[in-house]
Amino acid sequence: MRPFVLIGPSHPFRGGVAHHTTLLYRHLAARHPVTFYTFRRQYPAWLFPGRSDRDPSAEPLREPGVEAVLDSLDPRTWVDVYRRIRRARPTLVIVPWWTSFWTPHVWGLAMLLRRLPETRTLAICHNVVDHEARPWSRACARLALARADHCLVHSAEDAARLRALVPTARITVGFHPRYEFARAGLVEPAEARARLGLSGETILFFGFVRPYKGLVHLLEAMPRIRAERPVTLLVVGEFWDGTARFDARVRALGLEQAVRVVDRYVPNEEVGLYFAAADLVVLPYVAGTASGVVQLAYGLDRPVVATRVGALAEVVEDGVTGFLVSPGRPEELARAVLRFFAEGRAAEFAANIRRYRARYSWERLVDLIDVIAAGAPAPAVGP
Repeated sequence: MRPFVLIGPSHPFRGGVAHHTTLLYRHLAARHPVTFYTFRRQYPAWLFPGRSDRDPSAEPLREPGVEAVLDSLDPRTWVDVYRRIRRARPTLVIVPWWTSFWTPHVWGLAMLLRRLPETRTLAICHNVVDHEARPWSRACARLALARADHCLVHSAEDAARLRALVPTARITVGFHPRYEFARAGLVEPAEARARLGLSGETILFFGFVRPYKGLVHLLEAMPRIRAERPVTLLVVGEFWDGTARFDARVRALGLEQAVRVVDRYVPNEEVGLYFAAADLVVLPYVAGTASGVVQLAYGLDRPVVATRVGALAEVVEDGVTGFLVSPGRPEELARAVLRFFAEGRAAEFAANIRRYRARYSWERLVDLIDVIAAGAPAPAVGP
């Protein structure tokens, strides 16, 4: 059996793409011989907007046999990986795509791989275009993704976006699998709230705080929510632009006692605690494609209120696993949160989420990749 090659971030680097790529390797390797090349340096320090790109987890997601050989600033390391691939003659080379920073790397590697007709290249597109797009983002995506033999996207919206950029692209609409790595940290809600100094009904915003995630709209919804129920908003995630403006708005709205902020990257072993404390996870995004936060919530049996953007509208089933609202509408967010508590939908939604587990399994994603590797027309499965 000819091997697969996977290229992308993994431990010691942090974040959703590193988690996704590492778990994909784990599940691919259960079925195929796989070589996984990861980074010894990912982003240059001056470019990374967060405090660090290293994972502080005491229990990180890591797999044996991963080869840390790539340096984003040293093209010789990418040529070296191409030479290794040429010797291995793999069936498929899988490369994640999520930001235009990687354009020269993905484009250069894909061009070299064109010399190996027996090897196909699959780009897994977490975003076709950067979340906060720059003037050059679309051109970079077109340049890099046009060289891939096949592109796997997480939503029909991103498939349309890619088709507009690269009309000849072979595109499959897949899905983002669920995350269950934090289940070991789950405790009873009352215990979680006691450990965090919380009480009563709690909603959670989780993940890096960036403009496209629309946290400001959820904050603006809180006075309307608090007028009817004593709900606490728990914001857990690193603010890439600092908290000054957010804190000022909290004070202006008189929400100092209603909003709790944990402004840091949360290590894996603590994730379950924050989700256990929450009745509901809220994603007030104003733009986006897929979200690992939804699949983290699903992996921890937590219902979701989300906006109708990108894959969120395809993954959250309105009235079944959560509620969907229009983006940028605080009043709609407030009504959805109040409805969730007033109707007591937590147990029903959680049961539905558990029933949908197989729909978002890693095994099902590997099935889809196998079809692509075989060169057969891949179905647009979606969630």
